[in-house]
Amino acid sequence: MANSKYEYVRNFESDDRLLPSTWLVVRIDGQGFTQFTARHDFAKPNDVRALQLMNRAAVTVVDSMRDLVIAYGQSDEYSFVFAKDTKAFERRASKLATLLVSKFTAAYVFYWSEYFPQTRLQAPPAFDARVVMYPSDRILRDYMCWRQVDCHINNMYNTCFWALVNNGSVSRKDAEKRLKGTLAKDKHEIMFGEFGINYNNEEEIFKKGSVVVRRRELVDVADPSGAIIQRIKVTLETLHCDIVGDAFWDARPEILGGKHACALNQQEHASSTLE
Repeated sequence: MANSKYEYVRNFESDDRLLPSTWLVVRIDGQGFTQFTARHDFAKPNDVRALQLMNRAAVTVVDSMRDLVIAYGQSDEYSFVFAKDTKAFERRASKLATLLVSKFTAAYVFYWSEYFPQTRLQAPPAFDARVVMYPSDRILRDYMCWRQVDCHINNMYNTCFWALVNNGSVSRKDAEKRLKGTLAKDKHEIMFGEFGINYNNEEEIFKKGSVVVRRRELVDVADPSGAIIQRIKVTLETLHCDIVGDAFWDARPEILGGKHACALNQQEHASSTLE
C-alpha cells in the first residue's frame, strides 16, 4: 500500500490477535431463526433437510480451512475448532470470525435449493459468530461435551413439546406449562405413555448432533514413473455419535495432536485432491 497523508487512520485499528497456544473455537449461531424456520415451514421438532443443509455448509467451511480440526453442530449452530498452534490470519479474532461465518452463510444459501427444492428462499438467512480461546485439551473437550449435552436436552424437550402440540392437540402455552420443571424421566413417560414415542429410537442426528472430522487412510497411487507409492487420502466425514466419552477421542488422537495436527494437515495438502 502506498504511503499517504491519510495512512495515519490505521492507528485507530485495534490489535485483536488471540493468545498463542490456545484452542480457538468459532461458534456461529442463527439469527432470528425462529421466524426463519416458520417462514420456510420447517418440520417440527426437527427438519432433517435443514440439519443436512447445516452440515453441508459446515463441510464446505472445514474443507476450505485446513487448520480446522473438528466441527460440531446442532439445530442452527455450529462450532469450529482451530488447531492449537494455528497461525491462520495471524490469529486475529475479527478475521477468523468474519471469514468463517461469511463462508458458512454463503454455502447455506448456495446449497439451499438442493435440500429445499420445492421451497423458494423467502428471506436471507443470517448467522452471528464469536471466537473463544480454550487453554487446555480438557477444557476444549468439556466445551464440546457441553454443546452435545445441550443438544440432547433441547431435543428431548422439543420432541416432547411438539408431541403434545401436534399429537395431543395441546396449545403451545399449555405444553410449556406442562413441561415446566419436568425431568428427563417425566418427558420419557409423556412421550411413550401418551404418544407411543420411544425417545431412544429417535434418529441419532437429532439426539447427538453432527460432528465433522477428517478421515485419513493410506492408499496406493502411481507416481509419474509408474511406481506404486503410498499417500495419505483425506476425506471429510459427518458423524452422529457420542463425543462425551473417551472412545471418540481415543480413536482420533490427531484431533488433539497440537503441532502434529497442523504439520499433518500441511503434509496432506498435496494429497487432498484424492478426496
